[in-house]
Amino acid sequence: MSDWIVSILLLAGASFMLLAAVGIVRLPDLPTRMHASTKAGAMGAMFTMAGVAMYFADSVVLTRAIAIIIFILLTAPIAAHVIGRAGYFVGVPLWDGTVKDELRDSYDPDTHKLRSGYEGSPESMIPPDHDDANSRKENGSENQ
Repeated sequence: MSDWIVSILLLAGASFMLLAAVGIVRLPDLPTRMHASTKAGAMGAMFTMAGVAMYFADSVVLTRAIAIIIFILLTAPIAAHVIGRAGYFVGVPLWDGTVKDELRDSYDPDTHKLRSGYEGSPESMIPPDHDDANSRKENGSENQ
């Protein structure tokens, strides 16, 4: 029975890794390729490590498999985010069908700097729609 479970886990891992490879080849731009490689690749590695841990049925192998799975879960999304962000900043073009680009208005391609909208004096750090009870009290406009 355990051979069947190991086989299913290893096939699932190989299938997810194949899906990640197809996503890298077929998807149109860097962010979507990074998404495919991170999600499907990490899932494939986790299934493969689960199959290996189950096959050997040893506490040392299980501990190492869990450590590898945790390491992949922690590092793959961060690495994909950093690579995608670096690609955006160096000017890798987005797909023409991209619906949302939240950095377009905040990123200056000449200086390679992001603007948050709150640069300048500390007073400019308060959003325009901020409702501060203390400022109403100081102005005498607080309702009692």
